[in-house]
Amino acid sequence: MNWLAFLSLVIIASWTPGPNNILSMAHSGKYGYKKTVPFLLGVSTGFFIVLIISGLFNYWLYEIMPKIKFVIGTIGFLYLLYLAYVILKSSSDNNHSNEKETGLVNYKTGVLMQFINPKAILFSITITGTFIIQAYNSISMLIILSAFLGFVAFLATSTWGIMGSILNRFLSKYEKIFNITMAVLLVYTAFSVIGVF
Repeated sequence: MNWLAFLSLVIIASWTPGPNNILSMAHSGKYGYKKTVPFLLGVSTGFFIVLIISGLFNYWLYEIMPKIKFVIGTIGFLYLLYLAYVILKSSSDNNHSNEKETGLVNYKTGVLMQFINPKAILFSITITGTFIIQAYNSISMLIILSAFLGFVAFLATSTWGIMGSILNRFLSKYEKIFNITMAVLLVYTAFSVIGVF
């Protein structure tokens, strides 16, 4: 497995603005980090479950249709290029204005939200189909790497929860540089998926 491409995708997808990170920041800003921890643990748990389901689905597809690897690789490549474009054109102010602060953010919400979070679902399908299943033909490696990615999700949402105001100032001040860097890393990751790097 190309670990540089894998970790680049993990870092970009985990720490860029998305429903989990924005909601963590908003809730922590209103109620404090300690009261946000159950939600953060729920996000991590829900993401782990979505990763396992996605991995098993991809594993099953590979077993019954070996040629699906090319199709999934191509879809992953196109999706990563799309993400690069979206990040390049995104504005953190637009993402923040759409989020609603709520006191109903808890463990159950964090878990259930992953099943309707397009970013989490598409990331899970992409990362398991493009990297994990192709590199390791093993359910145990799927579980280990999914647990690792669930932990990364906890770290990312915690970062947004704890340092939301600092991150907001950084993103607003250096937003263009940040977006270009993230887009370039995603393009690199996309091309590594199809074997160019």
